[in-house]
Formats: sequence, structure tokens, C-alpha cells
Amino acid sequence: MSGSGLDEEQRFPMGTAPDAAEQPPAPGIDITKPHVARIYDYFLGGKHNYAADREAAAQLLRVMPAVRAAARVNRRFLIETVRWLVQEAGVRQFLDIGSGLPTQQNVHEVAQSIDKDARVVYVDNDPLVRVHAEALLATTPNTIVLEADMRDPEALLNRPEVREHLDFSQPIALLLVSIVHFIQDTQQAYEAVKTLRDALPSGSYLVMSHGLNDESIADTLDEAVAIYNRANSGVTLRTRDEIARFFEGCTLIGSGLSPIVDWSIHGPLGDEQEGRIVSINDIPLLRGFPLLCGVGRIES
Repeated sequence: MSGSGLDEEQRFPMGTAPDAAEQPPAPGIDITKPHVARIYDYFLGGKHNYAADREAAAQLLRVMPAVRAAARVNRRFLIETVRWLVQEAGVRQFLDIGSGLPTQQNVHEVAQSIDKDARVVYVDNDPLVRVHAEALLATTPNTIVLEADMRDPEALLNRPEVREHLDFSQPIALLLVSIVHFIQDTQQAYEAVKTLRDALPSGSYLVMSHGLNDESIADTLDEAVAIYNRANSGVTLRTRDEIARFFEGCTLIGSGLSPIVDWSIHGPLGDEQEGRIVSINDIPLLRGFPLLCGVGRIES
């Protein structure tokens, strides 16, 4: 038994034993401390994670066994929403903040498979994301990646690369998928989202998923939050009303602000109906998982 209280199989699942030879991909990147982007990458089956991230992921799986499935359907929410925005809403510009590490079906791949001229700006405050994304995007002229922090939204919006790449007179989709709950100060979170939202023209969209503070599973959530707090970023779960406030000035579409297991771009659906983000097979596992998501059209 290790000091974590987990045996070797629990600590490093799926054959991901600790590798003493692991090296950071660039100078100054700390791979000895868990990082939320790399933990998420691991849950999605990515390769850009290290022993510390895998151990934290194993601890989260012990506390919340559905967390890996939730990561996958959260990604599906992003992919299907981007596809709908391009095909149905006519959006051709995307500002993806907290984009995380490159994985399959990135925003630019989904959008540009429909319209090759769609433009995407990825933003993340993790230098590891920038290192990998720059290599991935070296031959993709309509897509750029910036290292910046949404907690300073004015600085982000004033970056010349953003203004050169996106036309702020035309609709833009602001993607804040599983990122805002990593801003621990709630007032700062509201101000950051409002500043970003207010910079966009009418007809733009806000896409968000956010961890829910569900009192019925308070002990479980406390354990999960403690694991994230030992990583590079703490997390603040919020109530449904608190999350809804991020959508002020927006008209919610589809099923509105809904649990990930119930969300559909086409509106409320019954358990046997197709078209939901979560597949029928995922429903029993994810029923009650504390993650809300929504898409809102910015009206003013």
C-alpha cells in the first residue's frame, strides 16, 4: 500500500505505471504535480499526461466512478454543439478558453470539416497546452493558440492576435467548457464571463459546462474538490442559480441549463428518444452526476 491509501492497480489504472524516465516536454513545465488539463486528457484517453496526473485521476475515479464517462460526454457536448453552431446557427468564429490539451475532434477540426474557413482561437493558461497545440496547428492557418488567463479578460481581449483573427462585428461562439469552476472566487468568475460576453455582438453564443454543488452528495464532492485542490488549480462548485447567472443576457436554447445526462440541443427528450448528448447506455452511470451545461444566444 502506498501513502495514498491505494494499491498499485488503483493508483495507476489501465497499465499506466509511474515512469521514472518521464521528462517534461519543455523547460519550466512541472510534471511532478497533478494538472487539471492533463488529468482531463487522461480521462479522454490522451497521451499528454504523467504519473502524478494518473495518480490524481485514479483517486478521482475511486471517489466518483462516473468521472471518466462524464469527461467523455462533456467532450461530446462540446463537439456536438460546435457542429450545430456551424451547421444550424451559421457561426464561423470560435473563442475556446480553457481549451486544454489537443485530443481527437478538436474544435477547429469539427468546425473546419464543415467550413474550411471557420476561424478558431484557443486560449489556455498552461504552457504545456501551448507547446503541444502549436505543434498540432503549425499547418492550420485559420486556427491559433494563445497562452493567457481568462481571469484577466481585458488583457485577453486586447491581444492583437485575437483582434486580427476574429471579427468582433460578426457572431462568435464563446466556449467555456469545464473551465469557469476553476476560478475559485465567484465574483471574479462573474466579472470575467460578463466582460467576455459583453465584448461579443448580438447573435453570438455562450457555451458552458460547470460543476454543480449538489448537497445530496456533499461528502463525495468534498473529497473530489480536495483532490483538485492538491493539483495546480482549486475548484469551486456552484448552485444551479449561481451557474444560471453566467447566462444573463442570453436566451438558452435546446433543453436549457440541464444536467449533462439530460442535455439536448433539440430540447427536452425522453429516456428512449435519440438526439441527446449522452447515449442511452451512459444514462444509468451518469444519472445525478453534478455537471450542468447550457448554450445561450447572446441577445445584447
